[in-house]
Amino acid sequence: MRVCVDIGEQTLALIGDDGACIRRYRVSTAAKGAGEETGSFCTPRGRHRIRARIGAGAPIGTVFRGRRPTGEVWTEAFSAAQPGKDWVLTRILWLCGEEPGRNRGGRVDSMRRYIYIHGTGDDQPMGVPRSHGCVRMRNRDIIELFELLPVGTEVEIVE
Repeated sequence: MRVCVDIGEQTLALIGDDGACIRRYRVSTAAKGAGEETGSFCTPRGRHRIRARIGAGAPIGTVFRGRRPTGEVWTEAFSAAQPGKDWVLTRILWLCGEEPGRNRGGRVDSMRRYIYIHGTGDDQPMGVPRSHGCVRMRNRDIIELFELLPVGTEVEIVE
């Protein structure tokens, strides 16, 4: 299996070994569009791999900071107290770039930029670019995807 994130369409497709689309999800990529530069708050393009799977078994809505659960669970009231925060919730699929000079190494390293596929608050729209660079998903969708994908799965991000 492999994953294809389409920035223009704001979708994530799970593709089987035979090339058929198994699942398709609405996502939210970077509000600032596509780009690879450190500090750009853009979603990096190109070939990636899942480097780490974080959060297995955590309750839905678990808040992560620095890839560690904080012990908090997201609620709309919790979110309202911290407006504008780009919540990392439920599960994390940490991406590692596969293309030196494009999304790996130096100032374009997706892993060092902490680019993830992760859950987000229920108050956030899908299909609209709103993240700070990551690929956001509905919490139930990221749980489903997380269970299907091992470390090493290819993730292609296209415009």
